Amino acid sequence: MANAQWAPNSWRSKHAAQDVVYPDREKLQKVLNKIQTLPPLVSPSEIERLRHQLGQVQRNQAFLLHAGDCAESFDACTHENIAAKIGLILSFSLIVVWGARKPVVRIGRIAGQYAKPRSSPTEKIGDREVLSFRGDNVNGLDPNDRNPDPDRLLSAYFHSTATLNHVRSLLTSGFASLHHPKDWSLTHVRSPAVREEFERITEGLSDALEFTRTIGLGKDSVSYEQGGGRGALGEVDFYTSHEGLMLEYEEAMTREFPIPSSLASYASASPQSTPMKVHYNTSAHFLWIGDRTRQLDGAHVEYFRGIRNPIGVKVGPSMKADELVRLLDIVNPNRENGKVTLITRYGAGKVEDHLAGHIRAVQESGHPVIWISDPMHGNTLTSSSGLKTRNFGTIISELTACLRIHAECGSHLNGVSLEFTGELAEDGFSVTECLGGSMRLSEDQLPLRYQSFCDPRLNFEQSLDVAFLISDHFKKERTGGTRSYGDVLYSELGGRKLA
Repeated sequence: MANAQWAPNSWRSKHAAQDVVYPDREKLQKVLNKIQTLPPLVSPSEIERLRHQLGQVQRNQAFLLHAGDCAESFDACTHENIAAKIGLILSFSLIVVWGARKPVVRIGRIAGQYAKPRSSPTEKIGDREVLSFRGDNVNGLDPNDRNPDPDRLLSAYFHSTATLNHVRSLLTSGFASLHHPKDWSLTHVRSPAVREEFERITEGLSDALEFTRTIGLGKDSVSYEQGGGRGALGEVDFYTSHEGLMLEYEEAMTREFPIPSSLASYASASPQSTPMKVHYNTSAHFLWIGDRTRQLDGAHVEYFRGIRNPIGVKVGPSMKADELVRLLDIVNPNRENGKVTLITRYGAGKVEDHLAGHIRAVQESGHPVIWISDPMHGNTLTSSSGLKTRNFGTIISELTACLRIHAECGSHLNGVSLEFTGELAEDGFSVTECLGGSMRLSEDQLPLRYQSFCDPRLNFEQSLDVAFLISDHFKKERTGGTRSYGDVLYSELGGRKLA
């Protein structure tokens, strides 16, 4: 299958799970034709840079943070929301870098994460059965706006463009500068314990930066606004991602480009030769296949096997070990480094039963992969009031189990995939969607500021709780300290021993 001829549209000959049925196919084609003429959102050089950095993650020389909303909405495309997301990702990164002393590769679930896979094509609202809400790029949340509308794909392109443009402007104009990390989001932290720990880290970092200035490094630097350069501390790499669910859109955003000439391993045989051309998905730097669309003979796997972008694959408890290896044979037949990230999402009660077997199967196959944990999706529950939520204790229980099992198998957990948000409710406080954490959010507090129209997200304080836990783990690993996977920080944050 992997050796069969591939084209951006070869997926159309296969069954597409989670397919959207558009009543007006003629209008859909007109919109797709328009999207094909629009500029790429990301460049081949950016994608290749991410592949290189993911190679470092694979060698355990860097840590991967994949984070953002479950699903974006068009209405959330505002300065406040975008800045809050980026600020939280930067804050999380700083904490991990401080403890692990290794770079963090940042991939946001942003600028295109609009589509939602659903377990059923329809849902009951009151006494009505309507089409399920599939995300802002398909139909509306309003029950009267559920017919799939092709114009929403075009709107998704432009909202993605606006989001990415603002992200780039923030990151190239001083927003990421480590010289003033407290400008990010610290003013919104209500938890005294998290604030104290974060201030300890930032004070230590500021002290280190002051030392570098004292010995002459960066002594004469001026701010970006005053004409100074951005420098190594003022700008960070940031990449975008989304689930590659809507294959018509992904096909329209797939473009053929020559591989950058600086990549010697792909250079032509002679200077006169035509540079090798490959297909890049230019809607995002990184795309992933969901747990519902990873069928070996399905349309999504067929599409993903042909693009040059690094890709992710969700791995759940229903994935058989031999099936995982066959999937890797299809999407990465040449076993290229930095190409495939396996995103495990079992649930705290099932990780012990499945992860070790998956690790051993991949190790025996010889496939190079990046392992990251998604401790969110397998731990969703419904509160007594009917709200979808997640318990912080089970989230960190799955995460710490992954750290331990990888170590026992002679492997490394290379990163995390989290659904979190730095956005605030109208009253200026963090959202209340997940239970527990250092703020000890209770079930009766969930309705106070529950804003997600998709899955529940960790708020700012809970996200930093996770960052401190990871940072503490890697600091102990780096300094030779005892790794207990159940220390005071873990127990204080609600971690639970699994039966």
